[in-house]
Amino acid sequence: LIGYLPDINKIGLLIRPLTNWITGLRIFKLIIGFAPERNIPKLSKISLRKWYRTPRKVADSKRKVYLFADEFTNFNESHIGIKAIMLLNQLGYEVVIPKHRESGRTFLSKGLLKKARQIAIQNVERLSEIISDETPLIGIEPSAILTFRDEYPEIVGNQMKDKAYKLAQNTFMFDEFLINEVEKGHIPGNRFTSERKVIRLHGHCQQKAVASTLSTKKMLELPVNYTVYEIKSGCCGMAGSFGYEKEHYALSQQIGEMILFPEVRKSSPDEIIVAPGTSCRHHIEETTGRKVLHPVEVLWEASLK
Repeated sequence: LIGYLPDINKIGLLIRPLTNWITGLRIFKLIIGFAPERNIPKLSKISLRKWYRTPRKVADSKRKVYLFADEFTNFNESHIGIKAIMLLNQLGYEVVIPKHRESGRTFLSKGLLKKARQIAIQNVERLSEIISDETPLIGIEPSAILTFRDEYPEIVGNQMKDKAYKLAQNTFMFDEFLINEVEKGHIPGNRFTSERKVIRLHGHCQQKAVASTLSTKKMLELPVNYTVYEIKSGCCGMAGSFGYEKEHYALSQQIGEMILFPEVRKSSPDEIIVAPGTSCRHHIEETTGRKVLHPVEVLWEASLK
């Protein structure tokens, strides 16, 4: 704020509201059980859905894909979703954000199965008719998009199970979709920079449990001189909302300090730290001070625009 003040004397006008804001923030954290040491994730200046509704020129596309605007990307990190859409457009894909609910991941993680089931049923009803092998559903946040594959078929009930399985079969993480398209010959390798980069990758727990990080590594190495080393870590310690809660703060830090944080700290400043998970990025940045990127951001920067 100070950098935008035309007159340094105006700083005094900020002291009282700033003090009140800090006090209010501490009380808010206390009320919701948030660890006082944690920073509350910020909201994006514009949601992904609102940006998507803004008219823009898109080149001719050869294939349509549906993008799941998950609750984290839509509200907290819309810049990642924006880059994902622009990258896909640049590679020749029309991107449509369909009408859908949130993923239900947060409800599942807290055992609120009834609410999660309602959300799953609504999403399957809305998406099962438009998602196919020709028009797949792709997602950016692993824990959100993998809910369609891992949990939905099991919780929607027998009447919708077949639709849920069909939807699951045509649902992919962003990197899975992109690598599939490369292997089919739909995306040429010369669309990316030849610059040399070294990447340190921390895989998402949900992704490692029900899918694989192999597609992420392959996507990050589409630029011919990019080298990816996967950090041999387990959970970052955040585990969704677990590490944000005051009673789990110390344990979440201990988990991160086992392997992940020391590996990040000893990496070269020139190396890129990458993590697909939103809570993983938040935890690494907050604890180590290193900037952490989503794989989509790395590939967007590497694309020849």
